Amino acid sequence: MGNTIKLNNGVEMPRIGYGVYQIPPRDTERCVAEAIEVGYRHIDTAQCYYNEGEVGNAVRKSGIAREQFFITTKLWGCNGHADTVKSIEESLQRLNLKYIDLLLIHEPSGNYKEIWRAMEDAVASGTVKSIGVANFLGKTLVDLVEHCRIIPAVDQIETHPFRQQIEMQKMCERYGIVLEAWSPLACGKNNIFGNTILASIADKYNKTIAQVVLRWLYQRGIVIIPKSTHKERMIENLDILDFSLTEADMIEISKLEIGKSLFNWW
Repeated sequence: MGNTIKLNNGVEMPRIGYGVYQIPPRDTERCVAEAIEVGYRHIDTAQCYYNEGEVGNAVRKSGIAREQFFITTKLWGCNGHADTVKSIEESLQRLNLKYIDLLLIHEPSGNYKEIWRAMEDAVASGTVKSIGVANFLGKTLVDLVEHCRIIPAVDQIETHPFRQQIEMQKMCERYGIVLEAWSPLACGKNNIFGNTILASIADKYNKTIAQVVLRWLYQRGIVIIPKSTHKERMIENLDILDFSLTEADMIEISKLEIGKSLFNWW
């Protein structure tokens, strides 16, 4: 498996992206510009992050061809077909880009089947290349898959050493859906950066705990979108391709599962 993964519609998606969740709009353009400078081409934003415009600015000002980027955004607050059409148009305007590479439903709310129908129409029109979901788990994902024309390309869900999503990954694989991890470093919760198992593995490879966790997800075939506002950490989070975890390492990390969300929602 290379540094991109082929989605179920044939589109190539970079396996390591840069997330901008909770980056204030005033800092987003600088952060995305730095991420682009150090090598990121996959940028993940959302309507409810309120920084789509700044992401678009950084992409356009980079001087790099639009086709070299993979831009994800997520719908928020939609209830049906008509308001979804309007919402997609507004995202395109804020990003000031001709198309969106990946559009996700941010959560299973509203009439998500009608929302999905509008997203399918956007694919047909060419304004969106790929469509997927976020935070669709179990029966909700199955319900959508059984009532759609286009199978979701991606399901972006909370995935990290404490919530490993083994069963959800198997479900996604059955449908040809790529699992993408939000908060792959658990937002620093549960003392992840002080965890003795992760620290021991990191010491063995002369890597950081963050690099070990990201490599663990990468080896599982999960797309990752770590966030940092510090350039040196952006570089660090990309620097996970020069080592591999052993099966014994993977088993040790599997013991960290706690079976519930760290964020008390999904």
